[in-house]
Amino acid sequence: MAIYKKFESALIHGGIYGDEFTGAVNTPIYQTSTFMQERLGGNPKYEYARSSNPTRAALEALIAELEGGVAGFAFASGMAATTAVLSLFESGDRIIISSNVYGGTFRVLDKVFSHFGVGYEIVDTTDLSLLKAALTKDVKAVLVESPANPLLTVTDLAAVAELTHANGSLFLVDNTFMTPYLQRPIKLGADIVIHSATKYLGGHSDLIAGLAVVNTAELAERLAFIQNATGGVQQPFDSFLLIRSMKTLGVRMDAHVVNAEKIADWLVAHPAVETVYYPGRKDAQGYGINQKQARNGGAMISFELQKGYDASAFFASLQLIALAESLGGVESLVCHPASMTHASIPKEIREKVGITDMLIRFSVGIEHVDDLIADLELAIGRAKA
Repeated sequence: MAIYKKFESALIHGGIYGDEFTGAVNTPIYQTSTFMQERLGGNPKYEYARSSNPTRAALEALIAELEGGVAGFAFASGMAATTAVLSLFESGDRIIISSNVYGGTFRVLDKVFSHFGVGYEIVDTTDLSLLKAALTKDVKAVLVESPANPLLTVTDLAAVAELTHANGSLFLVDNTFMTPYLQRPIKLGADIVIHSATKYLGGHSDLIAGLAVVNTAELAERLAFIQNATGGVQQPFDSFLLIRSMKTLGVRMDAHVVNAEKIADWLVAHPAVETVYYPGRKDAQGYGINQKQARNGGAMISFELQKGYDASAFFASLQLIALAESLGGVESLVCHPASMTHASIPKEIREKVGITDMLIRFSVGIEHVDDLIADLELAIGRAKA
């Protein structure tokens, strides 16, 4: 094992570096469904690829090391990872979710787990008094995104961990927006960290993946059983792609954030922009908390145009920035949360938490910032009603 102290080196050499069977520097793609066993009852390390695969095992070891957890688990999508984690709970349990949460997370709780008797409650976790009041004995977990999707609200993760554990509940954090390069929730008290690795960890909009990291051996045993029993595992080729992509996570995130900081300042100064949500600005809600628990504000921005501007015309006028679902790729993407990523959330709930029909979510890519600003300027100008 190489000796290193810095996160950037761990991205390259962390987890299972190289291949124990061939000496290959990069873990090969073990594209096989089953493995030859030497003898009956030999308890081999690998027997069937749903249970374990060397390529996937290398990815799981890598994310566990990067997040500072006991074990990592790789799934076929971010929602598969979330579903596996939620499968830790049983009928009669309730889960608190933050008021800004990915629409798919709300949907799976509201439309799937509700059928199994698992309840949920939406709470503004940025207000610790509200959370404390909601933490009754039937609450078995608190699931938080910080910064949250799509309004970038910031929750004090360490404070929520303390309240949650005092209640005997698990603390779950979706760290997709920040990645372990910018924020490490387990060090702040999280029990489980979840990623849609499709996003920044993959970084190139060419794969679908989900990851989960746990902080205890007991949780690792339970989640390993669920992963194997339900079978929503990450495939070898996508595991290989994800390992490859994560090696450049640091340099990509640095470039994303430099652009995002400049664009957030530009949007705030623009007369056509009503509101800007970006936790990296000193005037943002939760700026101080975010500075305490994360490296910077990340690369996601949400904003609203002034009345008199047509959001549809804005989207149609963009030439460089793509209107698309997802985020975190090297290319810049915008979306309309109310009709896209959060459409599964009822309108009254969306509006109550601030997800309006004028809200635009911007995943800032690593193109030259001048080109991105020029594209925004053009689209805003054409959106004037």
